[in-house]
Amino acid sequence: RRRMEAVVFVFSLLDCCALIFLSVYFIITLSDLECDYINARSCCSKLNKWVIPELIGHTIVTVLLLISLHWFIFLLNLPVATWNIYRMILALIND
Repeated sequence: RRRMEAVVFVFSLLDCCALIFLSVYFIITLSDLECDYINARSCCSKLNKWVIPELIGHTIVTVLLLISLHWFIFLLNLPVATWNIYRMILALIND
């Protein structure tokens, strides 16, 4: 059980670092769009290819927290994971 907890928390840490990196990348790309360094089509193509990996990474961490019975941290992650899934469903419906 201790080994499982260590694996879950190390993976969560690495995943959170990757998600923070993606957030910074999104902000930089949107800033470039605002300053007219890139056009809207280029911005969308750059950002859209990272939406699914972001969703998968966050969902995996949330499910691992549920499986390892870390209820409090799972409940903290659940609203964000739900919001990401909701955004994805809306994007699929609107296309």
